[in-house]
Amino acid sequence: MTQISVVVPVFNEEESLPELTHWISRVMNDHGFSYELIYINDGSSDNSWAIINSLSQESNKVKGINFTRNYGKSAALDAGFKKACGDVVITMDSDLQDSPDEIPGLYVMITEGKFDVVSGWKKERHDPLGKTIPSRFFNGVTRWISGIKLHDFNCGLKAYRLKVVKNIHIYGEMHRYIPLLAKWNGFGRIGEKVVQHQARKYGYSKFGIERFLNGFLDLISVSFVHRYKKKPMHFFGFLGSVSFFTGFIITCWLIFEKVYGLSKGHKVREITDQPLFFLALVALIIGVQLFVTGFIAELMTSNQSKEAEYKIDEEINFDF
Repeated sequence: MTQISVVVPVFNEEESLPELTHWISRVMNDHGFSYELIYINDGSSDNSWAIINSLSQESNKVKGINFTRNYGKSAALDAGFKKACGDVVITMDSDLQDSPDEIPGLYVMITEGKFDVVSGWKKERHDPLGKTIPSRFFNGVTRWISGIKLHDFNCGLKAYRLKVVKNIHIYGEMHRYIPLLAKWNGFGRIGEKVVQHQARKYGYSKFGIERFLNGFLDLISVSFVHRYKKKPMHFFGFLGSVSFFTGFIITCWLIFEKVYGLSKGHKVREITDQPLFFLALVALIIGVQLFVTGFIAELMTSNQSKEAEYKIDEEINFDF
């Protein structure tokens, strides 16, 4: 039985792969762990896939998944999670900034029965201020919105019980919020471990400053999806109701004002000459549109497909 599955997304990291593989192998052998190492090549344009093939021939512990193109880290993790079979699943980045020496500690925290998810915390980071300051702000806002008291949501080094990764679906750019997805799926025992952060040894970071803006948009998206994925009419229907009845009340008021004024012999402006008429008209139209959007969303939800959002070109060393 496999104790640990190590899932590693790869994008243009050909220099680091041999060293990372041997480092993980040494740690596992020193602690007597049975393990598998799953590399997911996310459309690399360098020789990463050729190196993964070579490493897999040296050891059947090394397994590989090759995407037809670059689909992103979330898709890579999702593919790795589907193939993982270890009791504990460890994720880490392939750039050697995550230390495999942390694996035994993460494994113990999971297997002691205290946690479903353990997230790494890079308390001392070897990154420029241009990354650390926005990261702290991002993590603070995410902590406040999600209610999960983690210091580093974006740390690639995390550990999960197998049943956690088999019951969540990661898509888009949701890899930052796996602890949140786990919590919403009933796995709320989430812990944190201070981990060593290595300075980058090869290459350069593949992520720019735009990831922080995307991160906030993703947080809003994942919160919305969690609350309304199965009941979109509750969201669109509520907004549609408010808009429609606002327009309806304004229309009734304008009609009442017109009729009452005429009955008293007052000179009253035409309804269509009043700005409130156009406001009411817009509110009524928007209300109907939101209702229609809600109905369409309900139909899409009831017929949604679970087809994978990525395409796999080749797999190696998998028996299933």
